[in-house]
Amino acid sequence: MKATTFVSALCLTSILCLPFSGRAADPIPDEYRIGGFAIGCQAYTFNRFSVFEAIEKTAQAGGKVIEFYPGQKLSPAEPEVRWDHGASADTIAKVKAKLAEHGLLAVNYGVVGIPRDEAGARQIFEFARKMGIRAVTTESTDALDTIEKLVKEFDIQVAIHNHPVRPNDANYKVWDPQYVADLVRNRDRRIGSGADTGHWVRSNLDPVKCLKILEGRLISCHLKDLNRMGPGAHDVPFGTGVANMAGVLDELKRQGFDGNISLEYEHNWDHNVPEVAQCIGFVRGYTARPN
Repeated sequence: MKATTFVSALCLTSILCLPFSGRAADPIPDEYRIGGFAIGCQAYTFNRFSVFEAIEKTAQAGGKVIEFYPGQKLSPAEPEVRWDHGASADTIAKVKAKLAEHGLLAVNYGVVGIPRDEAGARQIFEFARKMGIRAVTTESTDALDTIEKLVKEFDIQVAIHNHPVRPNDANYKVWDPQYVADLVRNRDRRIGSGADTGHWVRSNLDPVKCLKILEGRLISCHLKDLNRMGPGAHDVPFGTGVANMAGVLDELKRQGFDGNISLEYEHNWDHNVPEVAQCIGFVRGYTARPN
């Protein structure tokens, strides 16, 4: 994205803040926040382990909330059971009990494909309601009409996620925050961005500028710091990379962001709990700074 695009995009902030009817999803309680930020892990951080282990590791690292993704095995005792929106009532009860055991709140589910078919999409929203999940993360921009109908019915938010730019795929557009801003501008305000700051860095974009473009439409955030700009970069503990983490947190705070921050730490897969804990410690230290 050219710098001029960013400048013009910033002018859309007031447009994005249009009023809407209908309440937003219930706010995340203060007990699940660190210095005002509801921070925890995207379970994909621990994708080599089970859902139960992801819950344990998130709590061990100091997280307060968790974002689930579809397809993870349930537990070491039941590795054949897969966790997704087709889960049985018994499986849902087991996951809820595990969350309660470790004092975590499930806040988000995705990235998941949402079909245009209402019956298929409804299954995802029903699952989110059963789990008490406030938002679903997707890249299914072709299903926005169905999504908007169900957002209004269920009062569950939907966040449009971004992966990195695909130079050989012009049809993949959600990497561009301006595209997402334009996409949701006239939609129910419970539809917005599931901002992945690391993938913006991989796309050679400045995450602070990207957040500004999406002001008023940030639903959730996959927060990452990376070792360098561009493709092939990998996650590093917050404050040790190129993503200007203090600036990102400053911008989220300025916007009054009240969604969840999910650490999706995609590096050192088998032993990344200490690094995740270091990231959460960075946020804790940031929020403890004098104003």
